[in-house]
Amino acid sequence: MLYKTRGLVLNTINYNDKYVLAQIFTESFGRVTYMVSKAKGKNSKAPKSLFSPLAMLDMEVEHQVNRDIQRIREARSDFYLYDIAGDMGKTSMAFFLSEFLTRVLRDADDSRLLFGFLEQSVRILEMTDNSIANYHLVFMLKLSHFMGFYPNLEEYKENSLFDMINGEFVALQPLHKHFLNRYDSKALSMLARISYENMHHFVFSRQDRINIINRILEYYRLHLYDFPALKSLDVLHELYTTPDLPKREE
Repeated sequence: MLYKTRGLVLNTINYNDKYVLAQIFTESFGRVTYMVSKAKGKNSKAPKSLFSPLAMLDMEVEHQVNRDIQRIREARSDFYLYDIAGDMGKTSMAFFLSEFLTRVLRDADDSRLLFGFLEQSVRILEMTDNSIANYHLVFMLKLSHFMGFYPNLEEYKENSLFDMINGEFVALQPLHKHFLNRYDSKALSMLARISYENMHHFVFSRQDRINIINRILEYYRLHLYDFPALKSLDVLHELYTTPDLPKREE
């Protein structure tokens, strides 16, 4: 049966000489694997060139509940990612988020709500002219709302420790080993006030930003089954744990 839906491209992998498999988070069905032809030409209704990381697509798809791999009848760009494709920093951010989301997104209770957040976030990444050095921090924290384990960062008090199992600040050291020291806990508490709108105002040292990113990923790893290390993280550390890149001239 044919359906119309929108989707966010997570990644693509080679299947054989004629096809690639595209992992796409759809508005209607959540995460789906689609078979995409490698064929080129004007007659292709779903050209492989559309399926870049974080691409937003309008699609007509086949969907059968018992089928592991679905088919796309037709696809076109919902909006074009010109800036993400042409800006090295945004391109690297897109590859990191693509890998991160591929590992994190599984079945969703409300795929439409989550898709709305993902769409808004991609549009902000594409359109912002401000520094995106903290973009992934905001993204990962906001996404944890939808994953069901958003940390309580509002109740920080001086010398508190962040309990990573329970997602909250505590006065006494937990009986388990998964907690942050006082310095890292204080740095994490700053994120209670961060948003896409003000993220460019937050300045972290190189080491603090590395620590915060690693702690957020550790937090995800504690709350999700089978969440491996991310290969693209080293690239972000190189780009966004040095002084912020200068803004481009208008």
